[in-house]
Amino acid sequence: MPMHSICQQTLIVNFTNSELQRHGMDVEGLLANPSVRKFVDWVANKDPDFTATIAKKQR
Repeated sequence: MPMHSICQQTLIVNFTNSELQRHGMDVEGLLANPSVRKFVDWVANKDPDFTATIAKKQR
């Protein structure tokens, strides 16, 4: 499924590959993550071509 690059980056920063595999297309499961929910609420009113830098994954 096509995904905007900042949305994809947000998921990569907040989940491991195995976590993303487990969630699959479960949007509610992804939105249960407080960081993802905060991002989605923030980006919801942005233009479709909006882009921004996303913080790197902390390991």
